[in-house]
Formats: sequence, structure tokens, C-alpha cells
Amino acid sequence: MSRIVYVNGDYIPEEQATVSIFDRGFLMADGVYEVTSVLGGKLIDFAGHAKRLERSLTELDMPAPCTMDELLEIHRQLVEKNGIDEGLVYLQVTRGSDGDRDFVFPDPETTKPTLVLFTQNKPGLADSPAARKGAKVISVPDIRWHRRDIKTVQLLYPSMAKMMAKKAGCDDAWLVEDGFVTEGSSNNAYIVKGNKIITRELSNDILHGITRAAVLTLAAEAQMEVEERNFTIEEAQQADEAFTTSASAFVMPVVEIDGTKLGDGTPGRIALRLREIYLDEMRKAAV
Repeated sequence: MSRIVYVNGDYIPEEQATVSIFDRGFLMADGVYEVTSVLGGKLIDFAGHAKRLERSLTELDMPAPCTMDELLEIHRQLVEKNGIDEGLVYLQVTRGSDGDRDFVFPDPETTKPTLVLFTQNKPGLADSPAARKGAKVISVPDIRWHRRDIKTVQLLYPSMAKMMAKKAGCDDAWLVEDGFVTEGSSNNAYIVKGNKIITRELSNDILHGITRAAVLTLAAEAQMEVEERNFTIEEAQQADEAFTTSASAFVMPVVEIDGTKLGDGTPGRIALRLREIYLDEMRKAAV
């Protein structure tokens, strides 16, 4: 059966979905996105994603295509129509198309934003073999623009970083700027020393991860110490363990950094415990 997607008010088979060649998301990467996980047919931390979407739109002076309640209903409809038990819902908002190409923003009074959503079916998303094995990462320079806190569709360099990691026989890349790790190519990065979790503080330099916020809250509730500060690759290589967080991979243990194994080269105790706690609590709160 063909996947049903959402395009500007219509639920249609994916092969019938189209947007204008003049859409600013296509021409200018003038758009934002969110990815919400689905477990047991329900949405994980939708409120957090909706709030961040509103912030991204505000930062780019882009009008919202609909209310967040309407957006929730669209998500639910797509999950139901596509029979998603475990998977993802991808949402993208662009500034739309006024029928031509121009660097100047189109008039929001006459040009409506483009709203597109689709699902990805991911059976076994929560019980991931990758999480049991742990990820290997490499470090690469962070040469992205300096508003990484806005979740835009400008993903060329993160994609290149992923490919650098793949060519090196690894799973992901950690980005480094001025000697310090900013984040992963599509996730927030953490190291663990003793019982202390260390991660970079929020700023325009990193994405304000929804999973990050939830995991740090749960870590504090579990009496784990959290320190928000910069750290280097060298410090990370000497850590007891490391992990990343993201909406699609939850808490992912990291077992190797630039060829250096952490501990015995297997997922660490704290990372695995946080993954367990996160999945349990998010399932309870899912909508």
C-alpha cells in the first residue's frame, strides 16, 4: 500500500505529492523541520517538538502554517493512516513559493508557507541493535553557520560529516569548533566521568535538543550529577563512557572516539540506564 503523506491540507499517496519548483525550501533552504518518534502508535514528546518549531519559525520570521493543535491532529492522522506502531513523523515548514526566485522574502500576506509531513515506518526502533552495540564516532571541524539553535533544513554539512564517518568505518561524527565538541552531526553529545554527565551548555552553537532536555531532567531526578560545559575530544577519549541523544535514536551509547575505545569498548552503564529510563517515561507520557 502506498504511503499517505500530507501536503498543504491534503492527505495523498506519496507518488502524487508535489511542491513548486520555486518553493524557498528547495531554492534557499528557507525552511525548518521537526522529527517526532512514534512508539506504540503514540507520539513521543510532541509538546516539546511543537514548542521548538514555534521558536524556529519565530527566529526566522516565518508564519506558522496552522495551530499546534491542528498539527497534532495531522500527526495522529498520518500515524493512523499509515499504520505506524514504531517509527517517525517528519514535518517541514518552508516560506513557500511566490512563483519566482528572489533573495527577498515573499509577502507573508500573499504567500502561504508550505507544510509537508510524512511518516517512516521503523519496526524495532526502541529495541535497537545499534544501542546494544554502541556507536563509533570520528571528529570533524564544525564549519556550519552560527544559528545552529534553529532547526533549519540546511543539512548539507551534517550529511557530509555522516559520510566522512561512514568512509572511516564509523557510525557518526562529532563536530569540533575552537577545540571543543559542539554536538554530533544529528544529535547532542555527552561524556561521563565517574557519575558525572558532562555536555555543552545551550547557546546558538548547538541545537536545543528536545530529547536532551528530557534526558537531563530524568538524569537529575535519578540523582545523577550533570555539568553543562565545553569538553575536548581528548577529554572525551579519557572519559568512562559517552553517548548521544536525538529524537530518532533516543540515548545512543558511544564506545569509540577517533579510534580510541572508551572503557572496555562496550556501552556504558549510565548511558544504558538513561536509555531505559527515557523510553519508560516517554511511553507513559506519549500522546
